[in-house]
Amino acid sequence: MTDPKKSLLALHQNMSQVIFGKKETLTLALVTLLGRGHLLIEDVPGVGKTLLARSIAQSIKGEFKRLQCTPDLLPSDVTGVSVFDPQARAFKFIPGPAFTNVLLADEINRAPPRAQSSLLECMAEQQVTVDGQTHRLPATFMVIATQNPIEFHGTYPLPEAQLDRFFMRIRVGYADTEAELKMVASQKHGHPIDSLQPVMGMDELAALQRAVEDVRIADDVGRYALALVQATRDNPGLALGASPRATLALVRASQALALLKGEEFVTPQHVKQMARYVLPHRIIARSGASSIQATEAIVDKIVGSVAVPV
Repeated sequence: MTDPKKSLLALHQNMSQVIFGKKETLTLALVTLLGRGHLLIEDVPGVGKTLLARSIAQSIKGEFKRLQCTPDLLPSDVTGVSVFDPQARAFKFIPGPAFTNVLLADEINRAPPRAQSSLLECMAEQQVTVDGQTHRLPATFMVIATQNPIEFHGTYPLPEAQLDRFFMRIRVGYADTEAELKMVASQKHGHPIDSLQPVMGMDELAALQRAVEDVRIADDVGRYALALVQATRDNPGLALGASPRATLALVRASQALALLKGEEFVTPQHVKQMARYVLPHRIIARSGASSIQATEAIVDKIVGSVAVPV
């Protein structure tokens, strides 16, 4: 395998050709990809959520499919359906949009609970079961789901069980003036996403994902990550703390960030940086505050109170 740092830098720079002024956002998306996780983007319309998903798929030479979530969406619209083939005199499975490498579930909170839950098996087991038959999804499979934090009419909030399946929850945010001017200039003669070329294939991506697992994490750093998660469970201001799945995600995200930066081992700083994106959507405040800003503030306080190993 080529140098992981060079490969990941090329991937980051390639996506930067269509997403301007969002270095941190691209880093977090790549950490999720390297950690074999799924990404929840909670932000207002028009800030580049769909573009982010497409740029990942095209950069890794992967297949991209978009699922526009609506109140009448059915589980079969996600996973696929079996139809009777009169010539073969048998039922034939027609795969749904879940059979892809990067699936964009746009406005996921507009889909009814049954349709939302159909993604659970996809995200947790990387497979779908239709009419008693199990079908494996591609080896590289990533769900990028979006939701609008402003508009709540006609929406179905994601249950805690499904939120816990998301590796990270992030925001994109508005671009600064310089980046937005650059974006306008780039689209004078068409959209740059239409000409974006891949910089790696599936085999190289799989090798990088395996390399994440080999990034060293010392015992005291691992205990520090666990201490942060346990602090959410013991916090009197929280009705629900983070799950053991959160501990695994926090460790894996820290390993992925270290690899992305070209470092050979995980430091407490990696863990602190990732905690703000891995933990907030997995906790519930007793006050009822569930906005991304409110739960991030709680996690920031926890990170500031837990002793950092030397």
